[in-house]
Amino acid sequence: MMFFSKGELLNPRWGAANTALVRWLPAEYEDGEGEPKGWNPERLHHGFQLPPPRKVSREIIRSTCKWKDDDYSQLLVDWGQYIDHDITFTPQSISKSAFWTDTDCYQTCDNVHPCFPIKTDDSLCMPFHRSTADCYVSPGSDVQHALQRQQLNAITSYIDASLVYGHTPKLESFLRDLSGLSGKLAVNDQFKDAKGRPYLPFVAKTPSSCRTFQQEDGIDCFSAGDGRVNEGLPLISLHTLWLREHNRIAEALKLINNHWSPEMIYQETRQIIGALHQIITMRDYVPKIIGPESFERFVGPYTGYDPAVDPSASNVFATAAFRFGHATISPVLHRLNQSFQEHEQFPHLRLYKTFFSPWRIVKEGGIEPIIRGMIGIAAPAASANKLLVEEVTEMLAVLDTLQHMDLASLNLQRGRDHGLPGYNEWREFCGLARIDTLEDLKVVLQDGRVAEKILNMYKHLDNIDVWLGGLVENYLPDARTGPLFACLIGKQMKALRDGDRFWWEADGVFKQEQKDELLKGSLSRVICDNTDIQEVPFDSFRFGKFPSEYVSCASIPSINLEAWREEKSKDYDLCGSPTRIHNGDFIFTFNAQKVTALYSCYHGFMLEGAAEITCEKNEWHPEAPKCIGK
Repeated sequence: MMFFSKGELLNPRWGAANTALVRWLPAEYEDGEGEPKGWNPERLHHGFQLPPPRKVSREIIRSTCKWKDDDYSQLLVDWGQYIDHDITFTPQSISKSAFWTDTDCYQTCDNVHPCFPIKTDDSLCMPFHRSTADCYVSPGSDVQHALQRQQLNAITSYIDASLVYGHTPKLESFLRDLSGLSGKLAVNDQFKDAKGRPYLPFVAKTPSSCRTFQQEDGIDCFSAGDGRVNEGLPLISLHTLWLREHNRIAEALKLINNHWSPEMIYQETRQIIGALHQIITMRDYVPKIIGPESFERFVGPYTGYDPAVDPSASNVFATAAFRFGHATISPVLHRLNQSFQEHEQFPHLRLYKTFFSPWRIVKEGGIEPIIRGMIGIAAPAASANKLLVEEVTEMLAVLDTLQHMDLASLNLQRGRDHGLPGYNEWREFCGLARIDTLEDLKVVLQDGRVAEKILNMYKHLDNIDVWLGGLVENYLPDARTGPLFACLIGKQMKALRDGDRFWWEADGVFKQEQKDELLKGSLSRVICDNTDIQEVPFDSFRFGKFPSEYVSCASIPSINLEAWREEKSKDYDLCGSPTRIHNGDFIFTFNAQKVTALYSCYHGFMLEGAAEITCEKNEWHPEAPKCIGK
């Protein structure tokens, strides 16, 4: 049983969905309260106007080619996007029109809340909606913080696999197979792959917007715990892997503990899946991104749950630092056959042809060709003169927006919308030397030509946007980020781990035998167990040549779920299984050496009667409750 400390009770909103992104430095708005940097284009910053984001994108960021990273696979890039969707989601204003004037944000090039359009060279603009503001002011906030606009994180910041299960009771219920009484997740009821393996269910509301991105008929958007699942084929493939892994584990736990209720199977499986997300991210992913030295400095060994640590996602992490991965996006999606060569039936695709295209999964060979491409192709790497490819700066597809968008401009504009302090302010925050001269910048970038272009465009080094500054820094040894982003990502990961009372290593979350088994888990094993792929790199984030640097799935360790075997208690044998109820279920708990059943209702229903019944004198007392419609 978990015990709650005083610190947890005092801070119930830390890390919760629909709370503000935290500020590690105060916001810098043009009016001090909420107007973004660049809202008034004539306003001077350190004596100069800020350069338009589209101009920065076109002249500094856009790249026509990428060089390959021989150390890591494409999967390292794709996992970054995937796990980001477990930590942050900043919603945009739900209003399509400007306040008071009713001006359509898709039609105007004027800055009128919530419209903050991105100006382009042809006197036109790209639509941009400001991020939704948080209205809550926490007790103890200083006056400046209370007055300043803060942005929301719509999902839990914890690494808790919320992108598999959802972050609201309604979505969680939709994603579960409640009728099957199996503890499994719901699967697609129209399509399976060639071997009968399931796909993600379709969205509830059809026809969906995915149909506008395809020529094929009848394939809607997939549904998952995160609404961004359909943005690309690698993202869909990873979501599909974890759907299958949940159902595989749930089935095994049912065989091991046939007395468990569907709710117990679901919750125990969910806890295992969450732990695997934490292990793969913190053990296998983060050290490769920030480097072993920065990992030791900023994250370090786990020493237990700390109720004084706020695990909320920071604004600079969500809006700048963890967007480093945008510079490692490949212009081509590779699809490989069983020999890890280009697939004969399903050739490689330009990236812009893969946006919002779930039909390609269903009708073009399932997830295997895509996953082979993720592990069998070297990752693109960033350098100061090769940042974002044209596929995302000139041809990015965004739902509900007919014109092509520019990811680099969107990132720069979003940082200004959020009032993020500049690059130099964040270097000081991380204990790094300020960039005071062009020579300083050349040293940090290791590219004099790009340093000159940046200074010529920004005019003043304190005006450099933090996302751009962190992006162009030269990599640290054995890392894929420079010192600023290594610091910011490291600090955030430590907070996510140490401030999570349900972190897989925390006391009371798992038994030691279970922890030992969880450490055997890996992304390679998940691929082996849920696809036709039977030869993989030992660490799928590392790039290896096929077949010499691949191993059989038989060589990849598996988690022995026998560690979760729970023997029936004597009381259970005497009382039998508790009463099953409609529209709800129970889990077993132990209280004062007695076995109890704790009932709960599914979304849309409320409990009538005792929530907890206990096995006493060979019977359950009191009688089981009911779930009635709200």
